[in-house]
Amino acid sequence: MKIAKYLLFFAGIFSCVATYAQDATANTPPEGSLNSGTIESQFDYLNSISNNFQEYKVVKKANLDKIKSNVTDSLNVFKEQLASLNNQLKEQKAAIDQLNIEFKTSQSDLQQALDMKDSFSFMGMYIHKSSYNTLMWGLVILLAVALLFFIYRFKRNYSVTAEIKQSLMEIREEFDLHRRNTLERERKLNRQLVDEMNKRKV
Repeated sequence: MKIAKYLLFFAGIFSCVATYAQDATANTPPEGSLNSGTIESQFDYLNSISNNFQEYKVVKKANLDKIKSNVTDSLNVFKEQLASLNNQLKEQKAAIDQLNIEFKTSQSDLQQALDMKDSFSFMGMYIHKSSYNTLMWGLVILLAVALLFFIYRFKRNYSVTAEIKQSLMEIREEFDLHRRNTLERERKLNRQLVDEMNKRKV
């Protein structure tokens, strides 16, 4: 009999505790806050704590002002971050432009150094080695062509001179022969003349 009383007593206490726990759970506000968390979670919290009226939500003015302030603060933070990122971007762009200028200057200096290395002063002018080699080989070929031309002209003139000498010798021989013949004829004529004169004297 006492055990039954104890069981009824504990069952009553248990049911009271369970009922209190259900009431406490029903009256506990949903998790979340308007003072922390993301803007999305704050809007979700505001939606959950607002009352319903037909298809509308009734929002307390204080809560609305609070979430407006939170959104404004978040926007200001984003604006500051965006301005900071824009400044960083401008600084990085200026640094990149400066590096590009320095790179182009270095490239120009390097090209000038390479040109100076591959060039040398000739009669007060800087001439590239390849241009100098081309010029020198051009002069060598030109002089070789001129030499071959003069050798050809010399041989031709020499052969003409030899032909003229040969012709002159032949003309001299002919002249000597003609002169001998002429002298022989004169002698014969003189003899004939003397013979004729002797005949007339007799």
